[in-house]
Amino acid sequence: MTVAPRQAIPFSITEGCMAMAGVMMAISAAAAPSVHPTGVTRYEPDRAWNGYTLFTGQDKKTHLIDMNGNEVKQWPYEGFPPVLLDPALTKGKKGNVLLQLAQLPGVQAAGNGLGNKSIGEVDWNGNVLWQWGAGSQDAYASASVDTAGAPGGAAKQHHDWRRLANGNTLVLANKVHAVPGFAAKALLDDVIYEVTPDGRIAWQWTASEHLDEFGFSPAALKLVRAAQPKYGAQAVDWLHINDMAVVGPNRWHRGINGEPGDDRFHPDNIVIDSREANFIAIIDRKTGKVVWSLGPDFPAIAGTKVPRPVDQLIGQHDAHIIPEGLPGAGNLLVFDNQGEAGYPKVSPGIFPHSRVLEIDPVKKEIVWQYTAVDSRQPAWSFYSAFISSARRLPNGNTLIDEGMNGRFFQVTQKGDIVWEYVSPYYGASAVGGNGKQVDTNWVYRAQPVPYEWVPEGTPRAEQAVPVPAPPVARR
Repeated sequence: MTVAPRQAIPFSITEGCMAMAGVMMAISAAAAPSVHPTGVTRYEPDRAWNGYTLFTGQDKKTHLIDMNGNEVKQWPYEGFPPVLLDPALTKGKKGNVLLQLAQLPGVQAAGNGLGNKSIGEVDWNGNVLWQWGAGSQDAYASASVDTAGAPGGAAKQHHDWRRLANGNTLVLANKVHAVPGFAAKALLDDVIYEVTPDGRIAWQWTASEHLDEFGFSPAALKLVRAAQPKYGAQAVDWLHINDMAVVGPNRWHRGINGEPGDDRFHPDNIVIDSREANFIAIIDRKTGKVVWSLGPDFPAIAGTKVPRPVDQLIGQHDAHIIPEGLPGAGNLLVFDNQGEAGYPKVSPGIFPHSRVLEIDPVKKEIVWQYTAVDSRQPAWSFYSAFISSARRLPNGNTLIDEGMNGRFFQVTQKGDIVWEYVSPYYGASAVGGNGKQVDTNWVYRAQPVPYEWVPEGTPRAEQAVPVPAPPVARR
């Protein structure tokens, strides 16, 4: 464990997960110390799932760490997010990762993809194997494919992307355009492209073409259409879709106890969630229509008892169907930020705190949840108003990225923290600075990586890190 002061690393302004400087000042969780620990602060090897963790730090580099926080690999590119690929998707090659390769100079793009010029696949040794985005070939001559087919001359990828079994890549991107019926002159719209290895767009989807499918009430639709740009932007970020995941094989589609399968959960369909509008949805790949949704309207939070109907989500991230082979397979896992979002705006109240929720998507019931209270801590001690992620692990634990604090930790089903790490990679950012530069270690997403996904011989350590006995309550 290292104790580090909040000291800036001299890098360029961070492209954040969203333009939330003003909002974060209004909904700040709690005062933080000026000096606090970084690195691994606790670790129980026998109770943790042991593997690597991949993330991009505020040093604009991508890091792969072991269970003791040792960096075992670094790539000199950032990812929004970085994605280490399953060797099953790379013809057996280990250690290939999706990263951003080039940025448009002078473009400030906090929380969107407008500054993202090109994206690509990089191998363990740093060679660029594939890229997509105009102009990237000049800067990365080692790439084998010239893919200048990105609309508008740049990839503009943001928040998510996924490699498919057919070799294509799903890319969540931005598109700025005027849309009739909206008061704003231009929308910062969300689009999904399926890009072939040679750079062609094989399929695409545009959010604004499905406005009437997201479940907005007539009153909410009026607010959506009247929305105006914020934080000096030229286009209104009306949905801010921050997540895109393939549904994957699941029990709902196969059918249960002889019942017919549910085509809403076809393995090829796509899960998205909207931070600005508080909804999660599934897109049918064949028709492009929304065939399942959760939100945007919810009842008030109804306590902690489970199962119970899904209650108020606010600004959620990383919604996905838990893959087969993992505990809870077929259920939806989501990081519920409890920030501020919605039409109209919904706020988290006097004790803001985040939750990780596991949801039965058919019954739309919460079947498991985690808050800091489950670890015998005050609710507000686990809180990230923006970014963040949660992933189910093979032993039933859940890896959580408390993004705005750069903290990753594993919890058991009962809420015991068995591994914890705080990113030591600081950088200068306008996000959270109320118009000024601040020093931060926030991390958009953390990906668990099995040992077998990287080349043999990659070092790793699994040395226990004990924690002091908890304080005794005084009466």
